[in-house]
Amino acid sequence: MTFSAEGITLAKGAVMGNKNKQNSQPPLVLVVEDNDDNLLLMRYALESLGCRLICQTDSYKSVLIAKDYQPDLILLDILLPGINGIEVLRYLRKEPLTRNITVVAVTALASPEDREKILKAGFDNYISKPYMIEDLEAMVYHYLGDKLKNHSAYDLC
Repeated sequence: MTFSAEGITLAKGAVMGNKNKQNSQPPLVLVVEDNDDNLLLMRYALESLGCRLICQTDSYKSVLIAKDYQPDLILLDILLPGINGIEVLRYLRKEPLTRNITVVAVTALASPEDREKILKAGFDNYISKPYMIEDLEAMVYHYLGDKLKNHSAYDLC
């Protein structure tokens, strides 16, 4: 079940106001993406892995949400309206509550120069669009490991 309030979309088990993480809870992933189709694909893949999600389309609000919920992982588009993903990352890295959160760039910027610029900006990793679901899942498994269920969206197709 999903719902949206003030531009914040919480999906499948994400509970607003629950700021205390428990070890038994599935990992929380903040997805910042302004394209509905891309957001739907990421939501499908991440939910199939057992992640709790906060889906956000507003780059400004994403910084506040990251501070409030301190997700285990942030998947951040670079080409966003308002402030771009690199600026969002700068704000996240300046904030004590979010500076150590793993942030992966998910972007259509695919040239070697773009990749280098993005990684130099401080992203922990990078995945370019379009991507295969298996590649996204491998990236998520790399960072969230044993916190995840042991199946994939690809297996469900």
